[in-house]
Amino acid sequence: MHTALVEPSAASTRRTVLRHLRPSWRSTFALGTAVLAATVLPLSAPQFTRNFVDGAIAGKPLSALILFAFGYLGLTLAGQFARLGTAWFASRMSWDVTNRLRESLARHALGLDIAYHRQRTPGEMIERVDGDVVAIAEFVVAFLLDVVVSLLLLLGVIVVVLFVDARIGVVLLVYCVLMAVAMLNAQRYAVPAATRVREKFAALFGNLEERLAGAEDIRANGAGNHVVNRFHRASADVYRADIRAERIGGGLFAATSVAFAIGTAIVLGLAAWSQQQGALSVGTALLLFQYTQMVRTPFERLIDQVQQYQKALAAIARIGGLLAEQRTLPEPAKPDPLPTTGPLSIELSNVGFAYADNHEAVLTDVSLLLEPGQTLGLVGRTGSGKTTIARMILRLYDPTQGTVRMGGIDVRNIGSASISRRICVVTQDVHLFAATVRDNLTLFRPGMDDDRLRAVLTEVGLSTWLRGLPKGLDTMLGAQGSGLSAGEAQLLAFARAFLADPGLVVLDEASSRLDPATELHIEEAIRKLLTNRTGVLIAHRLSSLARVDQVAVIEGGRVVEYGRRETLSRDPNSRFGRLLEAAGMV
Repeated sequence: MHTALVEPSAASTRRTVLRHLRPSWRSTFALGTAVLAATVLPLSAPQFTRNFVDGAIAGKPLSALILFAFGYLGLTLAGQFARLGTAWFASRMSWDVTNRLRESLARHALGLDIAYHRQRTPGEMIERVDGDVVAIAEFVVAFLLDVVVSLLLLLGVIVVVLFVDARIGVVLLVYCVLMAVAMLNAQRYAVPAATRVREKFAALFGNLEERLAGAEDIRANGAGNHVVNRFHRASADVYRADIRAERIGGGLFAATSVAFAIGTAIVLGLAAWSQQQGALSVGTALLLFQYTQMVRTPFERLIDQVQQYQKALAAIARIGGLLAEQRTLPEPAKPDPLPTTGPLSIELSNVGFAYADNHEAVLTDVSLLLEPGQTLGLVGRTGSGKTTIARMILRLYDPTQGTVRMGGIDVRNIGSASISRRICVVTQDVHLFAATVRDNLTLFRPGMDDDRLRAVLTEVGLSTWLRGLPKGLDTMLGAQGSGLSAGEAQLLAFARAFLADPGLVVLDEASSRLDPATELHIEEAIRKLLTNRTGVLIAHRLSSLARVDQVAVIEGGRVVEYGRRETLSRDPNSRFGRLLEAAGMV
């Protein structure tokens, strides 16, 4: 059953994400050295300007003035190289930490329940796993370059100015504090607006993905206008959210620029007054002017990064929300292992199930028993509950009532890894990856012998197809298995099942996409696959149930008939017997 989740606080969300973004100490040390150089070198350069001006006024020799000039030039160039080094180290570290975060997010998302994914489109999940991480990656680089360096430079300027003239330094410090407080308060309005923009973009991408996936049906049924209208509405939501966020950001930029102009005028006025009073030399006044200009640069960079900061905070909030999602099918603390070899028994005892969002009963009081090595055929109309029973066995859902046992063990006490190793599923919707034939067969598991792969393909009737491939097992298959017919894709899925060597095989309408000629190739393969294995077969085509030991007729989420196939097929009054008669198989 679904459990209520406590909404994570903003602070805990940030802590969760930041734990995933922790860099290595070597990267931190290298970057820290570059940041320190990019801060200290620009702070040192104005000292040469002061010495140059005061020296020129005092009549120092030209050689000394040239030395000051070259010193200023050298520090300026060194500062630029230090900034380039900071950019390189920051980009490298950003990719390292965000790639780890992307990997963690993908693993977490794939581990969430089917019920969670039923409520979200693949496009939305791609945006959640990749788009939000990209926003953080962009901000990490900008943060290290424009925020950290700028703040250190700003702090250095204030310290130096305080030593040069305490009065001007205090004024500059107060001004900077007021600017910082104003910018922090502004984020209370800017961050929610940026969060809403990312949410609307996720909905837009989800809408696009869903429509593109169904492009053939949409065009065939003339639903183009409806799709365009839906796209316009989703785009309008993005536009309105983005306009509002831009207005807030633009207003913040304008207000900060005005405040900065006022503060700069005050500091420069004080410097000019002090020079006229004889408290400062001309070179020192020029030095203060340069430092005042250096204050402006960090604040401008900070303002420029406000939008990236908003996007990053919004992305962190969304990533934290995704990481906070928990499986409603918890892993047992001490899982009971399934037998590593041999067929598995299956038992459903008074099983009931209802989805948490509507509580409508999908299964009611289902009881089935399948001994090791036996096969069960599930028969019933579409929506009767056959596939849900299979999902109970696979522990894609937990029953809301009753118990499901595998190998005599409650499936809630079995680890998901053990279930994955001992069960194989072949459905009517075969997913083939944009990868080699080898990877599509092994599902990217290393160490499989090529001779074994060829033997399995031959066993399911794909030897001729394999010989016709330009690179054999190394041939790339396109996205969604382009280059294969529906029947060939289905046979490839059966080959996967042979390689897995499971103790339980679930075939969910697995032969529905096969034409009669192709089906002949696979009948023998299915017989071999089910030999010494427990099997559950779901089928509309009753001919595919010719070899099962038991049959269960499902109607309205209930088992309305259950028994041995031979007995039911010979009984003209049985539901299964009447189904066979209607199909002309008696």
